[in-house]
Amino acid sequence: MLLRHIRYLLAVAEHQNFTRAAEALHVSQPTLSQQIRQLEDTLNVQLLDRSGRSIRLTDAGDAWVSYARRALQDLDAGKRAIHDVQALSRGSLRLAMTPTFTAYLIGPLIQQFNARYPGITLSVEEMTQDRIEALLGEDALDIGIAFAGAHSVEVESQALFAETLALVVGESHRLAGSDTPLSVKDLGKEALVLLSRDFATRRHIEAYCQQHDITPQVAIEANSISAIIEIVRRSELATLLPDAIAREQTGLHPIALRPAMPQRTAALLQRKGAYRTAASRAFIELAVNSA
Repeated sequence: MLLRHIRYLLAVAEHQNFTRAAEALHVSQPTLSQQIRQLEDTLNVQLLDRSGRSIRLTDAGDAWVSYARRALQDLDAGKRAIHDVQALSRGSLRLAMTPTFTAYLIGPLIQQFNARYPGITLSVEEMTQDRIEALLGEDALDIGIAFAGAHSVEVESQALFAETLALVVGESHRLAGSDTPLSVKDLGKEALVLLSRDFATRRHIEAYCQQHDITPQVAIEANSISAIIEIVRRSELATLLPDAIAREQTGLHPIALRPAMPQRTAALLQRKGAYRTAASRAFIELAVNSA
């Protein structure tokens, strides 16, 4: 059964005449008759009563046509939905990121995206990079924001920008407002609040400390950037976070390190070969242009 079979039958039912229906459909009458016969053969039932001067639906035809009309309405609605999705007036996007990006990057990006495409429903989650890559591989996410480097074979990355980590302190810390970089030796004397070892940022920090033969003085571990920010803001403890966080959050001050920590490349992660929705493509374009 083809879509044209439905349209042909509805036209005959409307005009009650093969000739007028054929003219309306811009097909020949023999072609129209043949197509209706094919539909009847497929359904194994007579749909039209051809015995009178006008063509009428049989009881079976009348029952079937009501469903056929609804089917066409649904298909037409489907066409409009496709157009809406392509035009980004509707749709959805599943997004996840590592914790540091929630503190300074995702807010501005989401604000811009939502202002441009208010009809797109966003699902935003915070998780470790390993978890992001696992969910991308399962097609449970559309886009991840994490770091470039070694990835799962199922994941591809697109560089966004270079991220620099610094010592971040609150207003009550003795170094607040200082423009003098902190030596790595003095960093080893600071009481720190750090992310737990589940996170790539912590591993990055420990690699830096190991390279310079110091042991970080970890007073508090947390698995939440927002918790770390509040602790630092309200205490004399320090942390190591992207300097962009200190610029975005009130009451925080970044202190450069000497030597500086190696920069990390923030990246968009996607599953290799995955279908790219219109919403995904729009978000990626916005993120790249905003970087």
